[in-house]
Amino acid sequence: VLGSSPVTIVVTSEDDSWDIDTSSCLGCGHFVDWDKMPEAQQAAPVPRDVLGRPPKELKRLAREGCWAGSHAGRARLYPRLIQRVSCRLVTPDAPVYRDVAGRLFGQPSVSSHPLPEFLQGCPVPTYCLNARGVTALKKILICVGALFPDITHSPLLPALAALLLHYSRDEAQCFESLSRLIASNAPHAAYIDQSFLAHQASCMTFGDLAGKHCPAAHRLIAGAAADVLEVYSEWLRWLFPGLPLAYAVRVLDVFLLEGQKVLYRIALALLKLFGLSVAPAGLRGADVKAELRAFAGNIARHASVDELLERAFGIRLFSRKEIWLLQMANRKALVERGITVVQRRPSFHLAVDMQSFSSGTVTAQEMRLVWSWIPERFSLFPPLLLFSTARDGCSLQRFYTCCEGYEPTVLLIKTTEGEVCGAFLSSDWSERKKSGATSGFFGTGECFVFTVRPEADRFEWVLIKKPELAKAVPRSRQRSPSPAAEAAPGSPRAGCSPGRLAVPPAPRRGRLSPFLAVRHFLLPSQSASMFMAGSRDGIVIGEG
Repeated sequence: VLGSSPVTIVVTSEDDSWDIDTSSCLGCGHFVDWDKMPEAQQAAPVPRDVLGRPPKELKRLAREGCWAGSHAGRARLYPRLIQRVSCRLVTPDAPVYRDVAGRLFGQPSVSSHPLPEFLQGCPVPTYCLNARGVTALKKILICVGALFPDITHSPLLPALAALLLHYSRDEAQCFESLSRLIASNAPHAAYIDQSFLAHQASCMTFGDLAGKHCPAAHRLIAGAAADVLEVYSEWLRWLFPGLPLAYAVRVLDVFLLEGQKVLYRIALALLKLFGLSVAPAGLRGADVKAELRAFAGNIARHASVDELLERAFGIRLFSRKEIWLLQMANRKALVERGITVVQRRPSFHLAVDMQSFSSGTVTAQEMRLVWSWIPERFSLFPPLLLFSTARDGCSLQRFYTCCEGYEPTVLLIKTTEGEVCGAFLSSDWSERKKSGATSGFFGTGECFVFTVRPEADRFEWVLIKKPELAKAVPRSRQRSPSPAAEAAPGSPRAGCSPGRLAVPPAPRRGRLSPFLAVRHFLLPSQSASMFMAGSRDGIVIGEG
């Protein structure tokens, strides 16, 4: 099957060192084993004026595989596309590489060089590189380590270097392309994470997105894996080196134009397909990480590359800026847990151990599922019991007193019939006092309600799934009446689709979506927030 051949990986250890054969001449450009290289797809010829097309048109052509029909076409386009990437003023280029490589590997003999620190524990895929190409790849990565000493952890970097080398005329050109991606300073459009802190923040961001866009697959994983964050920490490996070469280069085509957001899309599409492929019995007892890696490697059995991309770009993701803000919030949470920029591995287990969790409302397994639903930056911290009717009684005023001063909070409710439901509440209950005598709504679009028994399900803000509905909502913002006579928490309003929270007024043009909690991102905004309300008579979650 096209693109289904396995990917060769060089597994490295911390004590590893590389032997470099410097007798091979520089600049030969013959880095590919063409017997292993997949045939180029049949596609329309690349337009001669392709680089003069508007950005949107260029993105469309890349997504449709316009230059998938010619290896030579990619070799011509890649360097020119990368030259357009905005990067730092002082960025090592091809002449710098030749100078450094000459000093490091100038003697015509085999020399030993230590493994760059940022590659410790990272896979180094070689795809269809021949022996000369593998040597060139090692030299390029050693020079990256020498010229970019601030890089401490970067799982994506070796795969990108290997892929670019397939389409580079020599080592120096490949290095310069890689160097520009490393040094990119485009706003909200990073290409390569360069520290464990940045990488872990992107893993948490993927977890946030997976919980919202792949709820069925996320529920399967949360039910089978002891640590969901650990599963999602491999999301980049599903793509590189997980995908076969024919798929990986199609992803690279778009990545060079659109940045990291594309990788989130592809990984989410893979996760959706994985959820559909799982047997009715589920994943209980299975090694979820191994199952996902195997699925990515055999993706050709489940979807063609065009089908995978079509599914990926059919996902309504947040804007690039909003994703960046979410990454920054996750990064801040990691720093609060003690992760530093220079740290290469966590010195402790990041995930919360729910086995020691005790409650008369939910089991530890059920709480683990609930904890997997809340934003990743909060799930790093263990739950603290603020209020319990068994301990504190049934006074609503006592509930407010115990919960004020804390955010976010999780509310768990058990009915007399044994049913369990609840809500994730992003804002402090003390905000209800800001409305004075009238009870106004507050909170952010991160609020959601959920059920645990008899069935586990989460009900989000409707605009997360159907952003087009925002256009039909009036912009005027009115004070809500006292919630005393309102419906039960989370019950849908008339005209609101079941399984979704009510739609608040749309934000002004140019402002961030209210999904992003203004408080957590420290941004001035007047976006309407109408997800929680409380008075002396009752509380409402989800009504508008």
